[in-house]
Amino acid sequence: MFSHIKDLQFEAKPDGPDAAFARRLQEILGGKWGEMTVANQYLYQGWNCRLPGKYKDLLLDVGTEEMGHVEMIATMITRLLENAPLSLQEAADDNPMVGAIYGGSNPAHFIHGGGGALPTDSNGVPWNAAFITASGNLMADFQLNVTAEAQGRLQVSRLFHMTDDPGVKQMLRFLLARDTMHQNMWMAAIEQLKEDGLEEMPVPDAFPDSTEFTEQFSYTYLDFSPGNDAAEGRWASGPTPDGKGEFRYDHSPRAHAPEPVLAPGDPRLYGTNPGVAGGMVTKVKSKLT
Repeated sequence: MFSHIKDLQFEAKPDGPDAAFARRLQEILGGKWGEMTVANQYLYQGWNCRLPGKYKDLLLDVGTEEMGHVEMIATMITRLLENAPLSLQEAADDNPMVGAIYGGSNPAHFIHGGGGALPTDSNGVPWNAAFITASGNLMADFQLNVTAEAQGRLQVSRLFHMTDDPGVKQMLRFLLARDTMHQNMWMAAIEQLKEDGLEEMPVPDAFPDSTEFTEQFSYTYLDFSPGNDAAEGRWASGPTPDGKGEFRYDHSPRAHAPEPVLAPGDPRLYGTNPGVAGGMVTKVKSKLT
């Protein structure tokens, strides 16, 4: 299934052990925006998709591809851990520079993983299924998918400058290329939803908005900062991206209700209430005794 990815894996071999960089690679494996997140996110979105055909196929195809990326990164992490020093003395005897790098390694790679990758981020925090979103609304999900690919590509770009290993860089370049495709793909899918008449902005488009609240609040920018710099933005005037209104700029928004004043709390909860006389406290004590 992942033959093209496996071929690349075997070509992209690291020059040697680098346990410190293996730890950094864990972020794009098991971090919030890592491959484990996007793979599961797309698969669950696909499994939950109620539209048979191209949208469901798209989600399952990309989720399956991302599982291949999970395998690729896990394999690279394991290769970077091969022959890595297991003790500071061993590292220092081999090379003082290796000894310094040893301090940046993750001991869990050896203690928990036996020299292999782990389902964690770069700090060793376990991957969490709460990172994934599959809402059932494709417009909402596709917009989040664009963000996920953008954050993932950003992290891979940063990692690219943290290694000089040509084999690792080859793998990272492949991931960068696929993230470019996926960002464009999800943006195209958003446009396709609109063209097919399935979803529009804002999400959810089908909710019956109040005419009164729409006129007052749906397209008004509220400025709560000193000066009027925000008024220069595209969000402060002109047609709205959803094509349903015009942006307005309010430089001095007013309150629409009086300042809230909370009633005294239940004295049995011992909060600090306004105007609580000693007599009230005495009554509470007498009821408790």
